[in-house]
Amino acid sequence: MAKRGGGKGKKNRGRKVRVDIRRNKQTRARDQNLTQELLNDEIAAEDVNASERFSGKGQLSRRRTVLAEDVDDQAVRAIDTEGTIEGRITSFVGLNCQVESITDRRVYECTIRGILRTIARDSRNVVVTGDRVLFRREGDDYQGVIERVEPRRGVLSRNSQGREHIIVANIDQVLIVASAAEPELKTNLIDRYLIMAERHEIDAVVCINKTDLVEPAWLQRIASVYGAIGYPVVLTSVETGQGIEQLRALLKNRQTAISGQSGVGKSSLLNCVDAGLQLETSGVSDASNKGRHTTRRAKLLPLQDGGWVADTPGIRQFGLWDILLEEVDGYYIEFRPFIRYCRFPDCSHTHEKGCGVKEAMEAGMISPRRYDSYLRLREDDTFLWKNPARGQG
Repeated sequence: MAKRGGGKGKKNRGRKVRVDIRRNKQTRARDQNLTQELLNDEIAAEDVNASERFSGKGQLSRRRTVLAEDVDDQAVRAIDTEGTIEGRITSFVGLNCQVESITDRRVYECTIRGILRTIARDSRNVVVTGDRVLFRREGDDYQGVIERVEPRRGVLSRNSQGREHIIVANIDQVLIVASAAEPELKTNLIDRYLIMAERHEIDAVVCINKTDLVEPAWLQRIASVYGAIGYPVVLTSVETGQGIEQLRALLKNRQTAISGQSGVGKSSLLNCVDAGLQLETSGVSDASNKGRHTTRRAKLLPLQDGGWVADTPGIRQFGLWDILLEEVDGYYIEFRPFIRYCRFPDCSHTHEKGCGVKEAMEAGMISPRRYDSYLRLREDDTFLWKNPARGQG
């Protein structure tokens, strides 16, 4: 492989490139009477809930600087594929991986070829649970060496001390598990997960567990906020069995990451969905009313009814990666139809006059709870990605 970067032994830190900012912003005349138009036209009001990706404002007018790896790092490493086996990483500790063969479902203990450790696929790990790999069998036992990591698609990742931490790769949906109580329901944490799902273009399902511990009417009000904007919501209880069949159907034949705060009952729910999993479970600490970490690392598990789930460690904070402050509104999907009606192209939707988002919230077309979540995220931007190329952080 050709040498990259500067002088001999100098670590390659990537190059700066200019890319289009994700949120379209262009000065335009503000459409008038948005609120009256939608309140008087039920069809138009329903149309604004359509799943458009971002608000259409014409040509992109803003750009940002990011660090990009060299083209060689982005490409699939050229190897002699003769004798290699296709597999998927089901778990890993350090540089030792459990890899399941795609063809015969046998599990191999694999190490990672040294050259791969010099081609960082993300800023923390060479490989992650869920990666699709090519490996070569070595020795008489089921052991091997990973030769190549295939390009990733949908990922679950977060900001961890200024670096991207990819928890699991190659998923098509994330099940966001929260608890109605013990520990308390944190809707702002759900919202951060939803932003991440929109960023990586994967489906999201909101699951609120331990429903037997709270008043149903209160919980329905919370659930309706997410259901109204198009996210599937399932209310579950391991004690009563509520929602287990619905959850089983949502997971069937999908590649799903199960994630949420520690102690919300992720492993217990999976045991109910598929009794054959027999995952270890634990309760909530009496002293802190916070969850104990039962799952120590992400593990990919096959379901009897079809599909895979990745049981991931519980988290207490979820920092957003590769999302700038001025891009956040585009990931609140119910904001998107109204951004184009803002008077100012750089509207922050916090204090400006003539803000389409605020008018929609005041007219009852955006949940005050979700709008408040947006404001809190802007105020506490420690959860947002800091781009050193732009002098932030």
